[in-house]
Amino acid sequence: MTVLEDRIEMADADTDTEALDEWFRRLERMPVPEGFRVEIVGGNVHMTPQRNTHWQIIRQILWAVEDRFGRETKVFSDVRIDFPGHENGFCPDVALLKDTAEPDGGGHWRYQDVEFVAEVISEGTAANDYGPKKAAYAIAEVSVYLIADPYQRRCHVYTHPKGDTYTTETRVDFGEIVDLTTTALGLALKTDEFPRD
Repeated sequence: MTVLEDRIEMADADTDTEALDEWFRRLERMPVPEGFRVEIVGGNVHMTPQRNTHWQIIRQILWAVEDRFGRETKVFSDVRIDFPGHENGFCPDVALLKDTAEPDGGGHWRYQDVEFVAEVISEGTAANDYGPKKAAYAIAEVSVYLIADPYQRRCHVYTHPKGDTYTTETRVDFGEIVDLTTTALGLALKTDEFPRD
């Protein structure tokens, strides 16, 4: 890339951050029902209710990550992180950041510090998780992207990001162990207690 291309990319990122900040300020003033998750994917606002099945899977993933890395690790649920692409203010179900991660001057976590993301499928947002969000995570070089799909009763593990895709996908049925020991995560995720829809 040239210096000019770098500056254009940085200006575009700043513009997207400012637009996303404004979107989220407006959304915070709206009467969003309790128990709903709000995020922006490609400039479109998505609100989905938090279902019991969804939350139980998230909790089990969080516990596994904390058991592996400790309670002080930088692991979040439903916290805004801006990802590459036009107005992508995602709130991943689970995001693990590098130990060295620090929020930027605006208090936002940087996508460059994200090592692992897990999304649990909801009927209304499945297309986002399998489509534009997966592409954005690959572009951001998130090394491990896990989708837990209670409708398929299966996990999809994406590794080795290249461009806007992942070169490796592994499918593991609920009830089996998701072997992430050879990834940056370095853990074996039990799925035998993952609820199904």
